[in-house]
Amino acid sequence: MLTLCLDIGGTKIAAGLADPGGALVHTTFRRTPADTSAEKVWAAVAATIADALHAAGGAVRAVGIASAGPIDLDSGSVSPINIPSWGGFPLRDRVAAAVPGVPVHLGGDGVCMALGEYWLGAGKSAGRGARFLLGMVVSTGVGGGLVLDGAPYAGRTGNAGHVGHVVVEQNGEPCTCGGRGCVETVAAGPWMVRWARANGWSAPPGAGAKELADAAAAGDGLAVRAFRRGATALAAMIASVAAVCDLDLVVIGGGVAKSGRLLFDPLRAELAGYARLDFLAGLRVVPAELGGEAGLVGAARLAGIERAG
Repeated sequence: MLTLCLDIGGTKIAAGLADPGGALVHTTFRRTPADTSAEKVWAAVAATIADALHAAGGAVRAVGIASAGPIDLDSGSVSPINIPSWGGFPLRDRVAAAVPGVPVHLGGDGVCMALGEYWLGAGKSAGRGARFLLGMVVSTGVGGGLVLDGAPYAGRTGNAGHVGHVVVEQNGEPCTCGGRGCVETVAAGPWMVRWARANGWSAPPGAGAKELADAAAAGDGLAVRAFRRGATALAAMIASVAAVCDLDLVVIGGGVAKSGRLLFDPLRAELAGYARLDFLAGLRVVPAELGGEAGLVGAARLAGIERAG
């Protein structure tokens, strides 16, 4: 029997069918409708579910959902920042009605990404000793999720792991969350580009994080500084979260992470200066391995864990 897994975000809606080992035997995608009503977004989700059920022959044993948040596990509702029309949207109940007769399990996209990487991605490659993991996506924002002692950690409401909103600059830039100085305002791709432009980086209109990375790779000093500044902010945040959660592995994916050594080399160097406690000596920071499939794989694993529980 297969597990239907969903990964719902502000730019795409993905559905997959996973076998008991987590292998995705089918995937389908749709763009998330922009600037539209809640029901039009739901219609795209429902159509994606229908595609996957057709591929499965209608038979699935459970559904796992990775959704952008915040989420509310008690009610099964979601209020994704990047899907404005979905404030308090009853996602779990709507999916249950679309796939009747099977259990439906909801998780945040960050914790599902972390769980997927722990199960079949970088966490598996790192060996069985890596049981306390922070999974991160550094892209247009900074998201995250926690796996603690081998189990996904959702927290009180389902929103544990929102590490993009750890404050790294006391009087920093206002963040979309309403706070100030969050690591997202320093290390997310658009924010790095904004800082570089404000400090004299000349690039064509529309140039983004990829063009900034290309410039840094070509030796542009200002672009290199932008990456180092972002990496330093990430290192400070990672050291703080690692000290609180006693982590042994951090896995980073997303568009900015695709810059490779431009990000990881200064991040690891700065982390060595921040994470000085003895119990953090073995902390490793590695690139994610599952790419865009991590959320689907994690959602499938979440459904399997909760079914077993």
